[in-house]
Amino acid sequence: MNDTADRQFPAVLAAALACPIHCDGGGGIDFEPFQAFASADDTISWLRAWTGNGELDGDEFRVFGQDGTGGYAAFWLVRPGRPLADQPVVFLGSEGETAVVARELGAFLWLLAGGYGPSEAADPWRCRGWTARPRPELLALAEQFAGGRRQSPAEVIEEAALEFPEFDDTVGALCR
Repeated sequence: MNDTADRQFPAVLAAALACPIHCDGGGGIDFEPFQAFASADDTISWLRAWTGNGELDGDEFRVFGQDGTGGYAAFWLVRPGRPLADQPVVFLGSEGETAVVARELGAFLWLLAGGYGPSEAADPWRCRGWTARPRPELLALAEQFAGGRRQSPAEVIEEAALEFPEFDDTVGALCR
């Protein structure tokens, strides 16, 4: 999927990422959204360095944010011919953590609305003692975009893990 048209944020993602969801020192989500997808060149460069595999082209990922350690949130383009909004959202951590955190954009909106970012969803142990703070402004957006499919963060995370249990192995196979 080497089409540059899929380098544009879906409108609902742009709206969600425009909300104040980043780490704010007071229990905020550890997530720093980008204003646009990382460029193809930046994605290739990062993915090759992260995996140690100089042959990768990065076409299967659309990176749209990071956590405070430099781990990336991205769409994983695993559903051929489907729009970005139908692709799973993954987290690829700075220390090699990997997880599918949402089955698609609507589920990701419910995750954010529930007070979780990609890194919190990927590593629940990291969140011990941390209390999620639901985001009312994101709740309204999730209801508008994916209202018929309301989910708690736990449900979003569980469904993603059940649908894509092989993600860690898939990413591991890319590494050298």
